[in-house]
Amino acid sequence: MLVLTVSPAFADGTIGGKTVDCYCTDSKGSRIELGENICLTVDGRSFTAQCQMSLNVPMWREIRPGCLSSSLRPGQLPQSTAPAGAG
Repeated sequence: MLVLTVSPAFADGTIGGKTVDCYCTDSKGSRIELGENICLTVDGRSFTAQCQMSLNVPMWREIRPGCLSSSLRPGQLPQSTAPAGAG
């Protein structure tokens, strides 16, 4: 019988006994935690990328072409698309 156990992945490592915090940065230098998705634009091409670890190095991995977007400002409610008098 094969039994597999899953332990949580931690975003910290140790080098020389010191804890090293692992994370990615966006184009403005803001900290992005492992597992978070953002829209990246590289050489004029935009895509959704996720902060991941690869060989003990945080890196961006493309997870889908294009990015989700919204023209709404924070707190603004969307306009109804139903015709007047419907519903």
